[in-house]
Amino acid sequence: MAASPAAAADAPPAPLTLSSQGSFFVGGRDVSSETLSTLPAYPASGTVTVDQIYVRYQVPVSPARPPLVFIHGCCLTGKTWETTPDGRMGWDEYFVRQGFPIYVIDQSWRGRSAGNISTINAAKAGKAELGSLPPVFSVGREAAWAIFRFGPEFPKTFPGMQFPLEAQGEFWKQMVPDWSAALPTPNPTVTGLSELAKRLKSAVLVSHSQSGIYPFQTAALDRNGIRAIVAIEPAACPDPAKDDLAPYKDLPILVLFGDYVDQSARWAPRLKLCRAFVAAANAAGGRAELILLPEIGIHGNSHMLMQDKNSLDIADWLAGWLDKRVPVKD
Repeated sequence: MAASPAAAADAPPAPLTLSSQGSFFVGGRDVSSETLSTLPAYPASGTVTVDQIYVRYQVPVSPARPPLVFIHGCCLTGKTWETTPDGRMGWDEYFVRQGFPIYVIDQSWRGRSAGNISTINAAKAGKAELGSLPPVFSVGREAAWAIFRFGPEFPKTFPGMQFPLEAQGEFWKQMVPDWSAALPTPNPTVTGLSELAKRLKSAVLVSHSQSGIYPFQTAALDRNGIRAIVAIEPAACPDPAKDDLAPYKDLPILVLFGDYVDQSARWAPRLKLCRAFVAAANAAGGRAELILLPEIGIHGNSHMLMQDKNSLDIADWLAGWLDKRVPVKD
């Protein structure tokens, strides 16, 4: 029997035994360019592969539960799901210990997933207008403080906040430049997720924040291989006034939010849209649920709830939800 989150926190975990681990890429396309470099030591002309997504996996011995695909959000990478900023077990290890095969991605053009830099070098070399430069952004910690709901504004904190603010320096190191506004259409992360789901055949797509909409877009593209969707604090849900809800019929869907949402001008409207989506999806034959952690007795959670001090309690609850909604197939 698996140890409870409380026991896991009190004692060192048992050695982790895997049947396999490794990494691979899905998706990608070849691009031939005359502006790959502006450095004399490297030729400007050539062919590169871009738009792929990097996937790291860990598979337990005799997996007893469906594979989970973890998708990070804005300004971050797959590190989101690994060891917490204060050194505790992350969700990827915890869930693999519970019998789930785990697949952690870096979104296209982020982390270990390559993007197309040709337009940058073209502008730098005077071969393209400066206006053609791709929109790339970073979020400063002052703004991120409120976005991640550590408090209403920097450096104030919400009462009972569960995020390990004593280790915030480690968290800020996780943040990277974000290329999402520069991605081509269709979004290569979405098409890559579709390819990955088909490869896994029975995947639960677990998204966070900026990527919250991606599993829904993937299901709208092709339901093959998608067993369920878990959208954690999604920046957007499908809009029932605009989007076709047919792709979500009979698909188990969980939309999960933490605490302090009603105190955030950024997140309260997103929660409202997701409520409307869940109601409309269920009216159209869906199996969607929206859960606020405070309403089930779990309090103090930030936007980064998978890194909060009670993250394993939430993971344990989520594992139970998956067992009920996505039972193991015989």
